[in-house]
Formats: sequence, C-alpha cells, structure tokens
Amino acid sequence: MQFAILGPVEAHAPDGTPVALGGPQLRGLLALLALDAGRVISAERLIDGLHGEHPPEGAAEALQSQVSRLRRRLRDGGAPDGLVEFTPAGYRLAVDPQDVDVHRFERLTAQARETTEPAAKLALFGDALALWRGPALDGLADPPRAARLAELRAAATEDRIEAGLALGHHERLVAELRELTREHPLRERLAAQLMRALHGGGRSAEALAVFAETRDRLADELGADPSPELADAHVAVLRATAPAPARRVPVPLSGFVERAELDRLRTTLRAARLVTLTGPGGAGKTRLAVEAASREAGEVCFVELATTTEVPQAVLAALGLREQGVLSSAPAAGPADRLAAGLADRPLLLVLDNCEHVVAEAARLVRRLLGACPGLRVLATSREALGLTGETLVPVGALAAGAAERLFGDRAAAVVPGAVLDPATVARICAALDGLPLAIELAAARLRSLTAEDVAARLDDRFRLLSRGERTAEPRHRTLRGVVEWSWDLLEPDEQRLAGRFAVFAGGARLDAVERVCAVPDADGLLTGLVEKSLVEYSDGRYRMLETIRAFCAEQGTGDHAAHAKYFLDLAYAAEPKLRGADQLTVLAELTAEHADLHAALRWSVAEAPDVALRLVAALTWYWWLRGLRGEARPFADAVLAAVGPEPPPGLDEEYVVCLIHASATDVEIEPILRRLTGSLRYPYLFLLWAFSPRTKASDGERLAALIGPDTWSRAFARIGDGLGAQYRGRIDEAEAHFSASLQGFRDLGDRWGQASALEKLAEFADWRGDHTRFRELMDESVRLAGELGAGEDAADLLCRRADGMLRAGDTAAARADYEAAAEQARAVGTTLTLARARGGLGEIARHAGDLAAARRWYASAVGLAVDPVTGGETRIGLYTGFGWTAAAEGHLDEATELHQEALATALEHANLPGAAQAVEGLAGVLAARAEDERAAFLLGVAVGLRGTEVTGDVDIAAVAGAVRTRIGGDAYVKAFEHGREMPPDQALQDFGQPRFALGS
Repeated sequence: MQFAILGPVEAHAPDGTPVALGGPQLRGLLALLALDAGRVISAERLIDGLHGEHPPEGAAEALQSQVSRLRRRLRDGGAPDGLVEFTPAGYRLAVDPQDVDVHRFERLTAQARETTEPAAKLALFGDALALWRGPALDGLADPPRAARLAELRAAATEDRIEAGLALGHHERLVAELRELTREHPLRERLAAQLMRALHGGGRSAEALAVFAETRDRLADELGADPSPELADAHVAVLRATAPAPARRVPVPLSGFVERAELDRLRTTLRAARLVTLTGPGGAGKTRLAVEAASREAGEVCFVELATTTEVPQAVLAALGLREQGVLSSAPAAGPADRLAAGLADRPLLLVLDNCEHVVAEAARLVRRLLGACPGLRVLATSREALGLTGETLVPVGALAAGAAERLFGDRAAAVVPGAVLDPATVARICAALDGLPLAIELAAARLRSLTAEDVAARLDDRFRLLSRGERTAEPRHRTLRGVVEWSWDLLEPDEQRLAGRFAVFAGGARLDAVERVCAVPDADGLLTGLVEKSLVEYSDGRYRMLETIRAFCAEQGTGDHAAHAKYFLDLAYAAEPKLRGADQLTVLAELTAEHADLHAALRWSVAEAPDVALRLVAALTWYWWLRGLRGEARPFADAVLAAVGPEPPPGLDEEYVVCLIHASATDVEIEPILRRLTGSLRYPYLFLLWAFSPRTKASDGERLAALIGPDTWSRAFARIGDGLGAQYRGRIDEAEAHFSASLQGFRDLGDRWGQASALEKLAEFADWRGDHTRFRELMDESVRLAGELGAGEDAADLLCRRADGMLRAGDTAAARADYEAAAEQARAVGTTLTLARARGGLGEIARHAGDLAAARRWYASAVGLAVDPVTGGETRIGLYTGFGWTAAAEGHLDEATELHQEALATALEHANLPGAAQAVEGLAGVLAARAEDERAAFLLGVAVGLRGTEVTGDVDIAAVAGAVRTRIGGDAYVKAFEHGREMPPDQALQDFGQPRFALGS
C-alpha cells in the first residue's frame, strides 16, 4: 500500500484505489504512524501527537479503540492483516518507509543535494516537491512535526530555485519568487534569489528595490541587518554591469620550471610600482611575468603588445574598457584619458608584455597612468628599459644548469613519453643553448624525429659555426637566432614555405585564413607538423607563432601582404551588414578575434594599396563604433588621406568621405564630395558620423539624408534622426511616432544598438506623461540591450535615466539604487560625465528629502565633472537647475537665479528646447518665491510650449503651480499659464536668448 501525508492524509490500495480512512482522529493517527514507518512509536508519543500537552481522561483507552478502527479501515481497503502492529513498546506501521511520500521526499532531496549537475539537481528537487499536495499532515496531528516538514519543503524549494538560477531560468522564476516572498517576507534567501532572478532578466532596479524593502522590514520587525547572502546579492547587482575584477592572465600550455628570478621579482613587485623584466628574446620574460602575475592577489590585467603599435588601445581592450559608449554620439576622450579615469580608483597590477618595439609609447602611457592612478602597479617585459624615474629592473638571463635541464626533461617527456635521456647529453644541449628557455624548448621538440645525441651533435655544429667571425650581437641573441635558424633548416621545403607565408599574420589565424592567404597545398597537414616542432602554437581553433619565431620567418620574405589585406577586406565586407542585425554579437566577437590582423592589413595597405585602406576604414567603421573604439580609425584615416591626396579615387567617394569625417584635421572640403554622391549610401551610418562630426555642416545634412536607402535598417535609422529633430523642436507627438517606427524596424532586424537607442527616447516620453509602468518596461529593456552589447558606459548612463523616472514616480528607493549602481559603474569604466549625472541624482534625492546641505555637496561635486563640451551640456543643465532649486529652498534667490540662468544659457547654446524648458521652470520657481505669481505662471506655460508637453509628477513644478494658484486664483493662473504656452518657441527663444533673462525684482 501507499501512504501520503504531504497534504491531506491518504492511503491507497496496491491497485491505486483510495482507502476510506474515516474522521480526523483516524487520519491523524495514521499520519503519526507513517512519519515513523517501520519503527515502533510509544503510546505516550501517539497520545501527545494527537492531543498535545493536555490529553483528555481515558486517552490511552481511546487510543486502543482508534488503532482497532484504523486496522479495520485498512483491512477493508485491501491491506493485509497486521499492518498496524502492537508490541509492549508501542505501535508500528509495518511497511517499507519508501511506501510513504514523506520518506521518498527526503530521499530525493538528499540525492539532489549530492548532485553537482544543475539540470539533474533541478529534476530531482522537482520530483521531490511534486509529492506535496498541500500543508503536511493537513493540520491533523503533531504541530512541531508539521512545522519541521514545512521547513524542509521551503528549503527544498529554495534549493530547486537555486538550480534554476544556475541554469539561467531567471525570467520564469520571477513570478514564483514574488509569491514566495509575499508568503515568507523574512526569508532572506528567497529575497536574495528574487533579486538575482530580476537582475538576470535585466530588471536590476527592481532587484535593488527588493533589497531596500527587505532591509527595512528586517530592521523594523527584527531589528536585524541583512544576512551576508542578501548583502552579497545586493553588491552583485550593483557591480554586475561594471567590468569584473580583472584576472586576465594567460593560462600557460605547459608547466613552469622554478627559477631564482621569480622570488626576486615578487619581492620587487611588493616594493616598487614599476618593474621591468629585461633580457634577450627567448629568455623567458613572458613566462616569468605570467607566473608572477598569477600568484598576485587582487586585480591583474595582462596586455600582449607584440602584435600592436597602439598601446593605449591595447590596454583598453584588455581591461574590457572602451573609448566611449555606443549610444552616445559625442567625440571620444583620448584612450589614455579614459584609462586614467577608469583606473583612478582601482588597485591593479598591469602587465605590459613585449614592449621593445613600442618602448617610447609604452613609457609615455605608463608615466601618465602611474601619475594619475595611485593604486596602479606596472610590470613590463622588454629587451630594453622603459627609462622612467622610479623604474626597477629585474634582468632575466640564462636558466641555471639544473633548471635548464629540468625544462628540457619536462618538454622532452611531453614529446616522447617514457624516453630515458642521458643526463650528460642533456647538460651538453642546455649549455650549448646558453640556458635560453625558448631555445631549449625548440631543441626538445626535435626529439620526435631525432635522438638526444643527434640533437646535441647538430647543435655543436651550428654553434661552433656561430662562434666564428666577428659578431656584434649580444651572445644570447646570436644563440637564439641560431636555434631558430637551425629549427628552420630542419623543416621540409613545404613546411618552410608555409612558415614563411604564415608570418604575415599578426595575431594568428584560423585554418581557412591560412589556406587562402598562404596558398599552399595540404595546409592542414603542414600546420600540424609546425605545431609538433614548436614553431606554431594551436589553441581554441587558432594557430599563432611566438613573436621571436614570427620575426625570423618574416625575414625569409615569402609572406603575401596583398593576399593578407585582400582576405581581411573580404572578411570586413562580409561582416559589415551583419553588424546591423540579429547576428551583431557573434560578428563583433569574430571581428574582435581578428583585430590585430585587421589593423595589420590597414597598416600595410595605407603604404602600399591606399584604395584597399580606404575600403577597409569604411567597412570597419561600424565595428569600431559598436566596440566603443571610434578613435582607432583616426590615425588610419589621417594616413590614408595623406597617401590618396585631396581627391577620392574613382568610385570611392563615399569611403573617402568616411575617412574625412574620421580624420583629425584636413583642408579638404567635404561638401563638394557629398554633392557628387548618388544612389543609396553603402554605409548608411555615414549620416550619423556626419551629423555628429565637428565639421561644418552647411545645408548638406539634408542632402545626405536624401541618400538614406530603402532597406529596413536605413529607414529605421533615419527615423531616429527625424525623431531627435522633432523632439529638440518641441514636437513631441511627431518625435514619438518617429521613434516608435524606428523601434519596430530595429526589432524586425534584431539590431540591439538601434532598439536601445529608440527605447531610451520612448521611455523618456512615457516618463513625461506619467506612465511609470511603460517607462520602466522600456528602460529595463534598453539597459538590458546595452549590457548585451558590452556597453558599460551606456548602461551606466541609462541607469541614471531610469533613476530620474523612478524618482519622478515617487520610488525613491529604486532611484537611489540605480544612481548608486550608475556611480559605481561609471567609476569602473572611467566615464566622469555619467558619474556627474549619478551624483546629481543623489543630490536630487537629498533635496527632496529636505537635506539641503547634502544636496549642495552632491551638486558641487558633480558640476566639476560635467566638462564635456558636447554631451556635457544636458548634464550641466540638470545640475545647474538642481543646484538652483536648492539655493531657492535655502532662501538664496539671487544665487538660484544665476544658476538657472546658467542652465538656460547652456540649453540655448546646444539648441536644446527641453533643456531650456527645465531652466525656465526653475526661473518660475524663483519668481514664485518672490511672489511674482503671474510671471511665474506665465513661465510655467512657456516651459510647456518649449518642451511640447507637460511633465507629469514633477514635484517642483507641482509645488510652484499649487502655491501660485492658491495666491492668485485658478482663473488668473490659467490665463497667465496659457499665455505663456501659446508663445511661439521662436519668440520665446528670442526673448530668453539674451545673456541673462530679466526676472524683474
């Protein structure tokens, strides 16, 4: 028979037929027996379970009668005789415990907790919890045991949810977790899981609001602080969109042989902020730096410079930072400036590997960063010192004899497992190679086809030859070149041909690229041979050469740079349209993997094939934009324009214009070239580049807009421009229609950039209307999409925008959480303008709470950061007006007037009518404080006319309007307000566009 007590108490015959158990007393008795199925329970325990601490008289006799009736009921239902046994010690339900649902539940949950695979864990917990049909024991017996079972159920539910979160089931868990937290408002684990589910679904503000609510409830009801689990969930949400603590250290493919320099290096790193490992190529500087970095605590970032000449950009990429966001159209700060801002508050060890070919640029960047970032330490590897004051050098030379022989033995064991090497022969090989690690590894790789004795003999011949004649190079450099040349000579002719051609790849390559560029038969087989001989490395589907070996192979002069440039131009052409659709993220990752070779192709083609360079710059422009690395285009654009001259090559007018827009300075006029363009633009984002470039526009913006093509992306993109124009002219309904159409177009394509751009503006309009639910939905989606693009700068800015709306909606806790998260992220990515916005938002919260001193501190700390000449305008407007409202609340009306006037001047300078409306509303507040009520009402109307709509829920405007209406009456207020709203914006701008708008007395 089967027994169920996890819900209404039931018994079922072997064929599944339910047994009629009778009333509550019999079902309660069966439940108590089933809880300890197979074990004897004393009569006293059964009586206590049925009646509690105060059983009635005759309870023992009553129990005997109940047992008899239960036996009869079970027997009538098909149970065998003796199922309920009597012994001198008490009663026993004589069944296998697994015939009782509670025991099956406990077995399944125990199995689930021992399982490490989340999917299996989720399934087991699901099976266990499916046994529950309601509250255990159904309120019939033993309240303490019922409470214990309820706790087991709650814990299993939390564990099941944990497995679901591990599998990424965030959205599908939110509704259940909301219900569970309502039922169990003080269970902190559930609250933490709800936060994680919300955040995983892109609803970070809601997650932070859950924390605030739970923290307040714990304090009010228990006088307790949040548990570590709940606090950790809070911190994780705050920091999730910021770059993770860097531990970007390469994982070596082979073990490390201890050497004396490691201890010295680690000791030096504790005492000095700049340490440089110096020594010849192949001495093991990189391997030593990797080992030291991997043993350091805290953040470490390893930057490979061998394949680049752009040091700041390489460091930005390694840190996961960008020059700028992808939604902002503002000119980028220089990469060194962004690094200085992003690392200002970060304790970090920065490893710069292979600096010798960029030593001057590396030294300039290191000097700048060490001066601006007190928590930064730098470990460099180079064949020469950086030459900076305070630099500590750690020379890296030959391995000691014992270490060299251990290295040879380790590498030999990997090549020929089980081989027995003659120690004397190994010692002779290592001595001939001057103890250079790279040379030893190359020699050990030859044991696949030679004996150790053959290797030793051949090396003796090679290096006796090297010692003859006059040599100007340092001996170890000669040794390394000798061993690479020796390895080369031992290659088959086809292998030499492929190795020489392969050296054209700056960052390694996949097999298809090798086959096309190198054009040798059986490239796959030949590459396998080069890998076995340690001339080429293979990892994650890519082949690459160590830089020392690549430099030697390149000297053989067989690399086809034209074929290389053609391959990467074709790659860029194929990828470019896919960057504007659902495959955006995949294609971005593919192009990022080829970043070094794309730039190598550009460097070669600028000098040798400028037409190819023009095409490459244009084809890569949207990749640079979406990566937030627009500044990378500038040096290439400058160089290609210098090579091409003042006129574009035939058929490349559009590409030439793209280069002109990217260029740092040029005397070439863009407008005449624009007028020659016909047909649809091949690169529709040229309109965006042109609109936000510092070049003089004249009237050609309209000409260029007419070239926008009929495809979905181009039309959706054009509607964003139309929407911005309508919004800035105060035509909000028209703007909203444009952005809605744009959003639909980008959604059809799956373009995350376009969707995030349109969503942000639509959310702003919903906020002004007071549609807080719609605002939140739109902003949450925009934040999520920006996060998918890896645009931490934009995500931080969007958090500020979302917080503005939450504050207007009265959700101060959610607004504070978003402002704090934005500030944290802005510090991490080095966007001081967003940090200013976040601080201004915290000032707004303090001001609305009546803490004017704190508000003043927040505004003051923010104003100095909002210095960007383009996008800083909107932020400064908000800061000046917030500061102005604070000053007015303090009674400093002259100061308030000056601050609002400053905001108005900034808005007019940027032709920003919504910003001008914000400033005019502040001035209305000053007039109201001076009891100039009709003028105050008039200005409130002017502000609505300028913006094109009223802003619902703005407490400052509501307070001013309420006070004025009370003093002058509703009719007078409406008359003055409507007079202001009906004033044409052009006239308002003319009246208010003076250096200082006269407020009267």
